[in-house]
Amino acid sequence: MTVTVLLILLVLAGVLALLRWRRCSWALLASAVTLLLAAGCGPLPIWLLARLQSNHAASAPIDWGQRNAIVLLGAGTVRAAGSGEVEASLFAYGRIGKAAELYRACRRAGRECKIEVSGGDALGRGRSEAAVYADDLQRLGVEAADLLLEPRSMNTWQNAQFSGPLLKAYGADRVLLVSSAYHLHRATLYFAHFGVRATPVPADHVDGVLSWLPLSYNFAMADLALHEYSGIVRYHLYNAMGWNVQPTKAGAL
Repeated sequence: MTVTVLLILLVLAGVLALLRWRRCSWALLASAVTLLLAAGCGPLPIWLLARLQSNHAASAPIDWGQRNAIVLLGAGTVRAAGSGEVEASLFAYGRIGKAAELYRACRRAGRECKIEVSGGDALGRGRSEAAVYADDLQRLGVEAADLLLEPRSMNTWQNAQFSGPLLKAYGADRVLLVSSAYHLHRATLYFAHFGVRATPVPADHVDGVLSWLPLSYNFAMADLALHEYSGIVRYHLYNAMGWNVQPTKAGAL
């Protein structure tokens, strides 16, 4: 996203220079250089990610209910080279590990607990995220009977939409939402829209890197943050325009 904007600014600056609109051309060129340094050298992604993750810096002690649901949101799958087997992506393992950790803590507290794994096969790998992650969770000691799979959702909005009925059928009185810290603001917003009041639990945090030279990593982090902000803005815009489905009252699923 940021690289695309940068290229557009440079092309427009070149076109305006050819048309001899030199002031406008220099203004766009200056904007492109500013964006290059702000995004590539770290200040922009660091600022954007800090605002997204500031409320999820650390996990507070869990006040377990009688029937607890840990909702695990997916982060993609990959096909392993050689074997061709579908595995969780590198970015998913922090979330899987955090969900298993919460499950063990819940069991130690003597409470009933389920892990709801939400995620379909958005990348067309042949297996849903829910099925792949469920295998990993069982290897980490989670009992198969304590897994609820939601294998249809293709995005965060559908994660929330399709998880609601499962959580209601289970009768959860405590819902924990596990994802990366940068994703939790948008995810909890969507789940609340479908009547699920969830406690966000960060599995991992990301940040930009200050550098004298522009880094591709920083551009990726800036795009990651902007994707979350655009999803939040789009949600509020669609609500204002009446394009979202009607919100569900908490407990009315």
